[in-house]
Amino acid sequence: MTIQPVGNVRRLADLECVVVDPTSHAYEPQVIVVLCHGFGASGTDLVDCSRAMWELQPAELQRARFVFPAAPMSLDPSGNYDSRAWWPIDMEQLNEMIATGQFRDLRRDKPEVLQQRREQIISLTTQLLAEVHLDVASLVLGGFSQGAMLATDVALHLDSPPGGLIVWSGTLLNELEWKAAAGRQMKFPIFQSHGRFDPILPFAAAQWLNEMLMEAGMEAEFAAFDGMHEIPMAAMRGAALLVANVADEG
Repeated sequence: MTIQPVGNVRRLADLECVVVDPTSHAYEPQVIVVLCHGFGASGTDLVDCSRAMWELQPAELQRARFVFPAAPMSLDPSGNYDSRAWWPIDMEQLNEMIATGQFRDLRRDKPEVLQQRREQIISLTTQLLAEVHLDVASLVLGGFSQGAMLATDVALHLDSPPGGLIVWSGTLLNELEWKAAAGRQMKFPIFQSHGRFDPILPFAAAQWLNEMLMEAGMEAEFAAFDGMHEIPMAAMRGAALLVANVADEG
């Protein structure tokens, strides 16, 4: 199948979003996929993931709509042109920890704006689903790095469980609240990937997240790979399969 993505930019929940459909055909989507970029990336950083997933699962994903929100915090004042963040981090401290090989443990961290960002993404997904008359079971949330943390937080706090969650190189954040939320939330499938040599978010911390999700009864697949802070093809393939399964059930 030849993929001819059709995209447009929309303002949703006060976030600038790229909304991409697989073809120009007037199909109503049967699954909505919202992917949040990582710290320091542009709002379009993950857009090419839509093409990659469609090419991996063309039949199942021909009616999947992908949405890529840009984080509201601009990092342009720091000299990083066209880069954005969901919440600030101490880059000087991070670079020092990477240089000295210190373990980055974020289990006790709760960014001040986390709830505000959660509410924005929930508002965004509510609007997207209502437009095409779908319920939250047809929603897949996901992201990379900081975006994966935000997607995880949203998925655990939804009133009803999403169709699935994609966690590319995420980590365990806000542990006490996430653990309680995971225990209350109905179960849903999760695909999580992480590089064994990730210098930014340690592999062991990703394992902690997976263990917490599994203990809550989630269907949490963990794909480890011999790499760093990245999205290899195996991780793209696992995410595409999760979306395809949600589409099949829709």
